[in-house]
Amino acid sequence: MTYGTLVTIDREGCISCGVCWGICPAFFEENPNDQKSQVTEAYRTGGSVAQGEAPPQLVTSVREAAEACPVTVITVG
Repeated sequence: MTYGTLVTIDREGCISCGVCWGICPAFFEENPNDQKSQVTEAYRTGGSVAQGEAPPQLVTSVREAAEACPVTVITVG
């Protein structure tokens, strides 16, 4: 199923600050193995923890999380 708003996390540049999953925990979460941000399983695309599609009801908070990221590793759109 596609939602139309593609979100990508540059996990290599992630500093594990937790801002994104603090703002939008329905879409972002901490990876238990490396503590970096990842897309929650429900919204992943292609099986990648670094890419997903945000449903309309989460787009605003996903964008807020991306804008708040101190290392700007989240791309929306």
